[in-house]
Amino acid sequence: MRKWMWALLLIIPVIELFGFILMSDWIGAGKTLLLMILTSLIGIAMLQFEGRKVLVDAKSEMERGKVPGRKMVDGLFIFVGGFLLLIPGFVTDLIGFTLVFPLTRPVYRLFFLGWLEKKMKSGKITFYRRPK
Repeated sequence: MRKWMWALLLIIPVIELFGFILMSDWIGAGKTLLLMILTSLIGIAMLQFEGRKVLVDAKSEMERGKVPGRKMVDGLFIFVGGFLLLIPGFVTDLIGFTLVFPLTRPVYRLFFLGWLEKKMKSGKITFYRRPK
């Protein structure tokens, strides 16, 4: 796990720098900076709107006596997407937007729940229940 984290910490800035250079050559450095700031501001607005929506939906499910499992996963994706939108760069913004945007979130949810199920079956993740 640590090797992947170190690899990501080294690879992501290189990819973002490459994207910044390509975009600067294509539309100019000033417009590229403006575009990065604009995508971050739009992302923050989407994050606030979608975050509030998920909180309200989770609260309504809890009031009906249901466990808001899907809403919790959506909240996690919105949080991670919002974090990625705050990092300057085009690749992280693209991933962040797809995590925050409700139409693309189910794709991530499908892969995440499959990964989680695999880890639970192999015994690498254990859930403990509180006694009643």
